[in-house]
Amino acid sequence: MGLLDNLKAKLGPAKGKVSDLAHQHGPKVQHGLDKAAKVVDEKTKGKYSEKIQSGTGKAKGAMDRLAHKDEGPSRGTGGDTTPPNSPPPPAS
Repeated sequence: MGLLDNLKAKLGPAKGKVSDLAHQHGPKVQHGLDKAAKVVDEKTKGKYSEKIQSGTGKAKGAMDRLAHKDEGPSRGTGGDTTPPNSPPPPAS
């Protein structure tokens, strides 16, 4: 068994716990991210606003992926919800 296989086997149980915690406390974490972003933006006097917003958005996206990992691609992750055998939409 290789090092990565060994590591994956040891971290497997933690994945489920992290997902459960992210689902349970997601709104609190996102509120904390917004609050921290606001404070940092104020301290830097808006100089890094775009980077702060980008980083905050990425962190929130990661939280959403963790929290909704077991719900599949149709639950807010931007997945295609078109049924597999449906005709394509008409061209405009």
